[in-house]
Amino acid sequence: MDVNFGPQEQVLWPASILAGVLMCGVVYEITRKVSSRCFKSYNGLSHMQKVEWNNRGFSTFHALVAAAVSFYLVLISDVFNENVHNGIIIDRKSWLSDSMFGVSLGYFLTDLAMILWYFPSLGGKEYLLHHGLSMYAIGLALLSGKAHVYILMVLFTEVTTPFVNLRWYLDVAGQKTSNLYVYNGLALFAGWLIARIILFVYIFTHMYFHFDQVKSIFTLGFYSVLAVPSAVAVMNVIWFLKIFRGMVKTLSKRKKHSENGKTD
Repeated sequence: MDVNFGPQEQVLWPASILAGVLMCGVVYEITRKVSSRCFKSYNGLSHMQKVEWNNRGFSTFHALVAAAVSFYLVLISDVFNENVHNGIIIDRKSWLSDSMFGVSLGYFLTDLAMILWYFPSLGGKEYLLHHGLSMYAIGLALLSGKAHVYILMVLFTEVTTPFVNLRWYLDVAGQKTSNLYVYNGLALFAGWLIARIILFVYIFTHMYFHFDQVKSIFTLGFYSVLAVPSAVAVMNVIWFLKIFRGMVKTLSKRKKHSENGKTD
């Protein structure tokens, strides 16, 4: 594997990783201060719940940034447009994709550190596996300059994270019976289906039709491109089934409550 660590990368990579770490710290503090002043339920939470509340604040912020940048680079910009450039798509990258990968590494490092520090309160072994795979794949793509398009597609799946976090917020705030909780659950189900199930089908289909390019990656990168998305896809399916069961349970309770209300 050839690492392109030129003058630009020597500044951009460390700076973007540091920016990701600082982003987490700043948003954590903003979430803490705003929540303590604007949400009555926040002050009634336990210490650990407050930590997770704030943690989910920077998780949501990173998810929105990552999804927006990934969407722009893959669908709006010409970086990965095969009708514009002659070079193979597997080798294409930009300073913005490098920066986004660095910021994401900073985020995952910070979040992983908090998960380990408070383990298992902020997440169990599946979170360790998810973050480990994410950092490995992003780091390898950053160092090699290969397969940026696939990493960005996977990063776009973070678009579902705000719905996951809002569900948790509403739960601890005692709003599980609210309409917002139900609507958010439906949005989470639809978003997960599109961004983490159907999108992965597209990713694997894209790999299939560009397999000659995928095979041109160095050996470790080649097997990683095949293995990491596959592992993440399996986790996505498992979580999707849990989301589906939770949605069905919530809707069933709501329907039963509605029927009891009519009877009364």
